[in-house]
Amino acid sequence: MRVSNVIRALESVAPPSLAAEWDNVGLLIGDGDAPVSKLLLCIDLTAEVLAEAVAGKAQMVMAYHPVIFRPVSRLTAAATPVAYEAARRGLAVYSMHTALDAAPGGTNDVLAEAMGLLGARPLEPAHRDEECKVVVFVPATDLANVAEAAFAAGAGRIDNYFDCAFFTHGIGTFMGGEDAHPTIGQSGQHEAVEEVRLEMVCPAKRLADVVLAVRAAHSYEAPVVDVYRLENLSDASGLGRIGRLARPATERAVIDRVKKAIGLKKLHVAPGHAAGRTTRKVTTAACCAGSCGKVYQAALDGGATLLVTGEMRHHDALAATGAGMTVVCLGHSNSERLALTHLAQRLAESLPKLSVVTSRRDADPFQIV
Repeated sequence: MRVSNVIRALESVAPPSLAAEWDNVGLLIGDGDAPVSKLLLCIDLTAEVLAEAVAGKAQMVMAYHPVIFRPVSRLTAAATPVAYEAARRGLAVYSMHTALDAAPGGTNDVLAEAMGLLGARPLEPAHRDEECKVVVFVPATDLANVAEAAFAAGAGRIDNYFDCAFFTHGIGTFMGGEDAHPTIGQSGQHEAVEEVRLEMVCPAKRLADVVLAVRAAHSYEAPVVDVYRLENLSDASGLGRIGRLARPATERAVIDRVKKAIGLKKLHVAPGHAAGRTTRKVTTAACCAGSCGKVYQAALDGGATLLVTGEMRHHDALAATGAGMTVVCLGHSNSERLALTHLAQRLAESLPKLSVVTSRRDADPFQIV
């Protein structure tokens, strides 16, 4: 098995297209053609986790947080010690981060399940780049050349699938004017030609390149290219989750459920009511792994009275509790780590020959004492 095989499996779980624009996901260190038989999963690739990977003879690490986040000007033992050591030892490092957060069955869905939420949906649906559908009519002999030119220019990509297209057969009619030089038939005569309707999706930002490529590869003097704008309907992908409990439960019951699932004895709670108790009944609740900024407003708008997250800024917490919402902070990486177990199970099913282990040295840097 090669690193590229593992990457395909990871990206089938969490397509990189779901990641936030500011993020740095994908293969950050290593060679896609390198062999791999053991994969280590962690949240943060620290020096301790790297030593664990080396001692356990793992050839690849999926570090949820990018080990290289901002551009680096040098890869040295002093400037970037962990990344340097991973590269020196030939260790491949892949990051999923916000792609896994947004993906169905990813970080936030796992946290929502731990809370007991039913029918969980994203608090903020994933933004997808604007797309179009490009349609062109070609003689059958042109089909392969035109399609390949369009694919090379950026058309036909749907998540992790490439060279996607659809075609049907039909009859095209035309009559060339005096100055026309038709590829088929003669000017001044009505012609009926068997043609193929070729259609492909295309990112709006690549539309000009695709249309130019199609026209250049087409044998017709004046090929007709139709462009249709597509509506990006929201799906199960996006930031955070909100849902209803199967039965109303007290805040304390939901909190205890989460503590048990994650293995925490203590966590931070900011009650959203004057009494300061956690006996209030909850019907609708929300979660957002990691640090989700002002997503609490979307949770409030959705009717949630309880929000479970990793961490929250002081003033955001004040605003949320001031609006009547109880906020529970688990610790940044504590809110994310539960997803690694689920990811390991999914990889074991798709790549049965790959040994997948979860780091024992990986832990949130903060402890409540």
